[in-house]
Amino acid sequence: MRIALIGYGRMAREVEQLALDRGHELVARIDPVDKQRTGAEITPHTLALADVCIEFSQPHAVLDNLQKAAALKKSVVVGTTGWYEDLARAKEIVEREGIGLVYAPNFSIGVNLFYRVVGVAAGLFSRFDDYDVSGIEIHHQKKIDSPSGTARRLSEIVLDKFPRKTRVVADSPSRALARDELHFTSLRTGHFPGTHQVIFDSLSDTIELSHIARSRTGFAAGALLAAEWLRGRTGFFSFDEVLEEFLR
Repeated sequence: MRIALIGYGRMAREVEQLALDRGHELVARIDPVDKQRTGAEITPHTLALADVCIEFSQPHAVLDNLQKAAALKKSVVVGTTGWYEDLARAKEIVEREGIGLVYAPNFSIGVNLFYRVVGVAAGLFSRFDDYDVSGIEIHHQKKIDSPSGTARRLSEIVLDKFPRKTRVVADSPSRALARDELHFTSLRTGHFPGTHQVIFDSLSDTIELSHIARSRTGFAAGALLAAEWLRGRTGFFSFDEVLEEFLR
């Protein structure tokens, strides 16, 4: 498979190394500033050889990158986070141009299985009034978006499975929390690739579910798996739909 990387930061470099290890070919590195780029912009020339694009750029650039790639009939795996207010517009572009797209707040296979574990656990603990639920996520100090896309998704899962919680509080309020508020807070420090924890607590005990990323390799592996799955497909997909096929 011939891959074009849109954005050539740390995540794209992880994808590149893993793709080469798996026998794929890197045909473009598109980045406005990186010295190792093959092109600064998406053009018919820079994407000419690509079977699929893997996009790790900036939230404000995702929609423009997608529009340009879609106009060239290139399918895209979007690994950038923090752009989800544009999902409806992205879906319109995908459907209009007849390409394929896979997106995810987090492409780690472990994280996406963790979503399922948290959903089951939240459904179980919600049946017992003694238990409260909360969460925390920790990332490196250079991460742009907060809360992380993964934390947002975990919050959605808990709200869906834990009926006593109806809204999320992501900051640290100077007041007591209401019973229906889910406190899911963020910490930015050091060089953490990513830690997400969901906590169920009662007077009797505490149960902690954690996912701790050791490196960015897991994210790259998921993005590459999505690209391999997407080849030859059209439509607008979440990474959860990709994994569902492997779990059947």
